[in-house]
Amino acid sequence: MNALRPLTPIEARVLGTLLEKARTVPDTYPLSLNAVVSGCNQRSSREPVMAVSADEAQAALESLQGLSLAIESHGGRVARWSHNLQRVLAVPEQSAVLLGLLLLRGPQTAGELRLNAERWHRFADISSVEGFLHELAERKGDQGGPLTLQLARAPGEREARWAQLLCGPVTDASGPGASRVAPAEPTGDDSASARIDRLEDELAALRATVTRLCTELGLSPAGRTAETAPATNPDAKEIS
Repeated sequence: MNALRPLTPIEARVLGTLLEKARTVPDTYPLSLNAVVSGCNQRSSREPVMAVSADEAQAALESLQGLSLAIESHGGRVARWSHNLQRVLAVPEQSAVLLGLLLLRGPQTAGELRLNAERWHRFADISSVEGFLHELAERKGDQGGPLTLQLARAPGEREARWAQLLCGPVTDASGPGASRVAPAEPTGDDSASARIDRLEDELAALRATVTRLCTELGLSPAGRTAETAPATNPDAKEIS
C-alpha cells in the first residue's frame, strides 16, 4: 500500500465531516453537498472553526474521490457523498473514529478522544483508545506508514496529546526537549462563541454519559426536589 499525499486543511475537514455524519446521523447519510458544507462549518466540535464555501467543498470532495477516500453516488435529484477511509487505509472502525475526531478537533489526549467519541463509538476504557492510537502510530511502510503521532507532553499537562498525520508531518514531534505548539486562538467574538460551543458540546456528552450510566445501574439522575430544598431557618427572626 502506497502512502497518500498529505491532505489540505479543507480536504481534512470534509473527510472528517463524512466520517462523523456516517455515525451520528446515519438516516441522512450519504451527504449532499449542502450537508457537507454545513457540517464543515459547524461552530461546535470543530477546531479550528472554518468557513468553507460550496465551491471549496466540491473541489475537496473531488480531490478526495481522486484519492479513493470519498465516493459519489447518484440516486436522487442531487449527488451524495460518503467516505471510503476504512477500506483505503485498511483500518478497523475504532481507528477510523479516532482519525475522524483528530481531523475535526485537532490534537487530543486519549481521555479527550474517549469522551468526544461517545456519539461515534463507545470505547471500553482509555487503555483501548491508547491501544488503537499506538497501532496507528506503528504502521509499517508497506502499510502506508504511521497515521498518528504522540506529541511531547507540555509543561503542566498531565497527559500527552495525539495528532493525526493524514495532513503530513506535524511540527511538534515527541522527544526530549520538544514542546507542543498551541494552535492559534480565534480573537474577539469568534473566540468566545467557539469556546461556548465547545463547552456546550462537552456538557451534552457528559450528560449523555451520566444518563447511560444511571440507566445501566437502574438509577435516576440526581436532582433537587421540593422535599430536599433547604428548609427555612426556624431561628430567623420575623421582621415586623
